[in-house]
Amino acid sequence: MPFARLAAATTPTCHIGFGLAAVGRPGYITLGRDEDLGADRSVEALRARTHELLDAAYAQGVRYIDAARSYGRSEEFLADWLKARPDVDDVVVGSKWGYTYTAGWSADAERHEVKDHGLATYERQRAETAELLGDRLDLYQIHSVTPDSPALTDKELHAKLAEAAARGTTVGFSTSGPAQAAAIRAALAVTVDGEPLFRTVQSTYNALETSAGPALAEAHDAGLTVIVKEGMANGRLAGPHAPDALKAVAAEASLGCDAVALALVLRMPWAGVVLSGAATAAQLASNLHAAVVDLDDDQLDRLAALAEEPRAYWEQRGRLPWH
Repeated sequence: MPFARLAAATTPTCHIGFGLAAVGRPGYITLGRDEDLGADRSVEALRARTHELLDAAYAQGVRYIDAARSYGRSEEFLADWLKARPDVDDVVVGSKWGYTYTAGWSADAERHEVKDHGLATYERQRAETAELLGDRLDLYQIHSVTPDSPALTDKELHAKLAEAAARGTTVGFSTSGPAQAAAIRAALAVTVDGEPLFRTVQSTYNALETSAGPALAEAHDAGLTVIVKEGMANGRLAGPHAPDALKAVAAEASLGCDAVALALVLRMPWAGVVLSGAATAAQLASNLHAAVVDLDDDQLDRLAALAEEPRAYWEQRGRLPWH
């Protein structure tokens, strides 16, 4: 397991990862992104921004980097960064397959990505990822598994994924939607030759969406590394948009709402890596303060009251515009 490398790390931030969803393409659904990125969304502008953020993240102790085929040119930007820094040999690199980026580098595209969990898509995208990241890829995840995903039942796909695992690539999956818990439990039951196929799970969990928690605890107990995405609820837990209860706790801690929101996730005993999706160096620095936030029982109770009904949460997420 590549994440064993993190167990030996001593920096407070080693269990905070950096996700490239917000900077690998010109359009994404994070609130406030227009202000974060500004008008220049050219390939070279976002390449430079990604490299700046990767430099800052690494310098501050971050050791997991998360990309995907559908995050525009995120794999390309990451590959360029790794090649320019051959001394950076202690990061864990993860990517995902299952969505194809279709926006043509436009923030106004009618459709930004197309989902397909079939074997042909896996083989095509695995070759594309290999061309960019080569042997630097540690973890390859199925992107956004839901209970009805064919990836949960396709034995031929499972065999191919098991072959990749036998060659040294850790195989995982991510989840999305109101039935994340059911998807996680279904994936935990997938075996090849009597052995569990998946070694990691990446799910949405935050102060507003806590429904996957018990299933993530089960995954952790089964030996999987749990990666948490969208700990900021696509910007809904950032300062300008945060609920009053979160703003109050942040004020008491003399830190940003983002740091408190991520700290809430980091304290979960099953959370192996919690992703920052920062789009600016200032946001990243603020996110990383989560590693030292200490919340008392009263603050935790107030934050727990923010949880929404899963279907309502995902319906609102589905209405977020691509900026």
